[in-house]
Amino acid sequence: MTTLTRWEPFRELTDMRRSMDRMMERFFEDPFVSTPLWTQRNGGAWSLALDVAEDADNYVVKASIPGINPDDIEITLTDNVLTIKGEVKEESETKETNWHVRERRYGSFMRSVTLPAPVEADKVEATNEHGVLTLRLPKAEAVKPKRIAVKNTIASN
Repeated sequence: MTTLTRWEPFRELTDMRRSMDRMMERFFEDPFVSTPLWTQRNGGAWSLALDVAEDADNYVVKASIPGINPDDIEITLTDNVLTIKGEVKEESETKETNWHVRERRYGSFMRSVTLPAPVEADKVEATNEHGVLTLRLPKAEAVKPKRIAVKNTIASN
């Protein structure tokens, strides 16, 4: 039996981008310190990984932000584009420190995602629980599916 799979070109592009990012990180890694050199050179700018889901009434966006103070995060919504940005401060260190492994990220981060349909911007809820930022973005009433009742008519003879 043949199975049909829906083609989603944007997911394939995203998967390809992640694969390229991993390849480039490995290429520029310092063999003695397991932090990619590009992260060190550009001051630690990085992209925030997101999960975006949808139910009947909301879009739900989740981002892992362990150790980040929620006050250091700025969330904006403009024309269906959700933007999350902030900064993780680098801990002060002494020059005599010999790192064996240094993988924790620091510096600024930003991520924007375009939502598929309009949302009620004034009703957006943001929570942070155990280092997971969760945004609930209620869909605008105009885009929610409407059920249309079918009237049963009996033809009289």
